[in-house]
Amino acid sequence: SSGNFNSCHYKVWIKFLKKIKKKNKLTQVKQVNLFMNKAKYITDPKNWGKKDYWATPGQFMAKFGDCEDYAIAKYMSLRLLGFKDSQLRVVAVKDLNLKVGHAVLVVRIKGKSLLLDNQIKQVVETKSVKHYRPVFSINTKYWWKHTT
Repeated sequence: SSGNFNSCHYKVWIKFLKKIKKKNKLTQVKQVNLFMNKAKYITDPKNWGKKDYWATPGQFMAKFGDCEDYAIAKYMSLRLLGFKDSQLRVVAVKDLNLKVGHAVLVVRIKGKSLLLDNQIKQVVETKSVKHYRPVFSINTKYWWKHTT
């Protein structure tokens, strides 16, 4: 049944988090980004038969997902590793090159904002990425609308 598939993926995820729990924050960020980016990209209509669907990490691990699902799964991973909510934002951006909406995770460490993106292999500082315009950000407590 698909239930086993989910729990199997869930176990792999938890095992991975345990493995990196003792590492420093920056290493954790890079490893989580790498781990989640290995999942293959599938658009919502194909996966869920809906235009837009926000998957839980379990569903994401089982069915993979689109950009906001990567961002949410990374967010949850870092929360479980002990990152504070205030350090994390899922950010909806406008991709100015492709003229489409996109979602990424932004992590604040030591005064730097780092971008975790399923379209960029490396973790980079947000200020080095020029083709995204933030639209709104969310974490579990707040959401922010970005104005230009």
